[in-house]
Amino acid sequence: MERSEKGFIPVMLTPFSEDGKIDYKALELLTAYYLKAGVKGLFANCLSSEMFELTNEERIALTAKVVKIADGTVPVVATGTFGGPIAEQAEFVKRMYDTGIEAVILITSLITGETDLDEMFDEKVAELLRLTPSIPVGFYECPVPFKKVLTAEQLGRYVATGRVIYHKDTSLDINQVKAKLAVTDRPGFGLYDAYMVHALSSLRAGSAGLSCIQGNFFPELIVWLCDNYNNPGLTEELNALQDFLILNMDVMHDVYPYAAKYALQKQGLDISTFTRRQVGHFSSDNVKGIERLYADYNRLQQRIGI
Repeated sequence: MERSEKGFIPVMLTPFSEDGKIDYKALELLTAYYLKAGVKGLFANCLSSEMFELTNEERIALTAKVVKIADGTVPVVATGTFGGPIAEQAEFVKRMYDTGIEAVILITSLITGETDLDEMFDEKVAELLRLTPSIPVGFYECPVPFKKVLTAEQLGRYVATGRVIYHKDTSLDINQVKAKLAVTDRPGFGLYDAYMVHALSSLRAGSAGLSCIQGNFFPELIVWLCDNYNNPGLTEELNALQDFLILNMDVMHDVYPYAAKYALQKQGLDISTFTRRQVGHFSSDNVKGIERLYADYNRLQQRIGI
C-alpha cells in the first residue's frame, strides 16, 4: 500500500491588487514559485484561494489562467461545487472541467446540509456523478461552511466507481487516514493529507502526498519532506522538521491567508497582502511571529541541507 514517490500539491493563494481585483501578473509569479519548488500538482480555486469571495466568472478565469501557466508541467485541480441544487452544481462542474484541469473537486459540506444523514449525501453524490459523466472528481473536506468528514467506508465506495481520483483529507486523525487508505488502494487515486501534525506518519502509511497551508510559507520544505520521508539516513532531520511544523502551527494559521502573503512578500515575491476574506487584524505580534518563524526555518534549512 505504501507509495515510494510522494507529491506536494499546494493550496494556491489568489493574489489581488490593492483595489481588490485579481492580480494575474502576480499569479504568474506565484505559480512559477510553486513550480520552481518542485510541486507535483496545483490546487487552484480552493479555500486558501479565497474561493468563497470570488464570483463564478472569476473562479473560471483564475483556474484557466493557472492551467495556462502550468502548461502541462503538473496537473491542476480546482473546486467546482458551491452549493445549490445538484443540477446547478453539475453545470458548474462541467464549466470548471472545461478549463483543462485534471479533476474537479467537490466540497463535502456543500453537497448536503450539516444535519443531513449520510444516505442523503450518498444520493446527492451519485446524482452529481450521473450528471457529470466521465469527469474525474475529488473530495475536499473543507472546514467552511462546516466540516463534513467522509468515513472510510464512504470514500472507499466512491473511489470504487473509478471517478474519484483525489481526496484532500482534513480529519486530523491519523487512524482515519489509515482506514481510508486501506480501502482506496486503487491505481490513479491519491489521498493528500492537510494536517501537518502527523505528516510523517501519513506519508509512511501510504498517502499520496501533502496538501497544506504550510506550503504557502515554504513550499520547498514540504517538497523535501515528500521526497525524503522514508530515508533512514535522515531520521533526525525528519524528526526536527516534524517538530518544526508542530511548534509553528499557530503562527501560520493566524490571520491566514494574509500572513502567508505577508511572508511571501518578505521573501521577495511581488505579491500584495490584500485579502477579500475578513481574517482579522494583522498585528505587530503577528509580524514578530512571522519573523521568528523564518528565523527558525533558516536554522532548519541549514540542518537538513536545503
